[in-house]
Amino acid sequence: MREHDQIVKDIKTVLEEKVAQNVAAHNGAIGFINFASDTGVATLKLSGACSGCAMSQRTLKEGVERLLKHYVPEVNSIVGEDDEQAAEQGYKPFVPKDERDI
Repeated sequence: MREHDQIVKDIKTVLEEKVAQNVAAHNGAIGFINFASDTGVATLKLSGACSGCAMSQRTLKEGVERLLKHYVPEVNSIVGEDDEQAAEQGYKPFVPKDERDI
C-alpha cells in the first residue's frame, strides 16, 4: 500500500492538471481538503461559481470522481463541500429558471 502523502500528492496533481482549467472556465474551483485512507474517500472544496451550483454534484460524480479513480486507484469516492465564503465573494447558488419566483 502506498504512503498517505503520496496519495494526497497524486490527488492534488490530478486536480491541478486535469480539473482546474475546466472548472476555472466557469469561474469555479475545486480544491483538496482531505483524504481518508481507511475509506478511500477524498473530500474536496467547491469554490467560486462551483459552490452551491446545482450542476457541481454531477460534475463531481461524472467527471472529477472518474478521473481521480482512474489516476489514483486508492480513491473509492469523493465528497464535495461548498465554500462557506462563496456568497461573500459574490457567488450565489444556481437556481433553475422553473424554480425561481417570477
